[in-house]
Amino acid sequence: MKKGMLTLMIFSIIFALAACGKSTEGKTETNQPAQAQTEQTQSEQAPADSLQLLKDEKAGEYLADSQGKALYYFKNDEAGKSNCSGDCLANWPAFTQEDFAVPESFYKKDFDTITREDNGEKQVTYKGFPLYYFAKDQQEGDVNGQGVKDVWFVVNSETEFE
Repeated sequence: MKKGMLTLMIFSIIFALAACGKSTEGKTETNQPAQAQTEQTQSEQAPADSLQLLKDEKAGEYLADSQGKALYYFKNDEAGKSNCSGDCLANWPAFTQEDFAVPESFYKKDFDTITREDNGEKQVTYKGFPLYYFAKDQQEGDVNGQGVKDVWFVVNSETEFE
């Protein structure tokens, strides 16, 4: 008898907790076709996951992630291959976000991914060249990596790779 009461009590608590959730979420999930749910989710996420074009007095316009952190390229990389690993990767973490919208002056087709040889992780590329963050950029608008050792540069729509 005690076991049955305990089970009933647990189910009652679960039911009460479920009832406390937003009722519109449940209705949305059960009443919309799967495709409509996917489109709604994508449109809701697009602004939050969009890359953005920011401007710095010295660096000019540059590409940043959705939090405003600058994206860089490494002049010593090759198209489709990263030459930054170990300590380099600790200072210049790979940009790995795969789902994002791009600013007007960019084309989504110019973005792709490579699989890194050192750790097997995917890294986003722009026109074939891997993208990175700079560890010393602590907040939105920082471009402390611009021009470091004359091989690290912010990315913009005018970026030319050699």
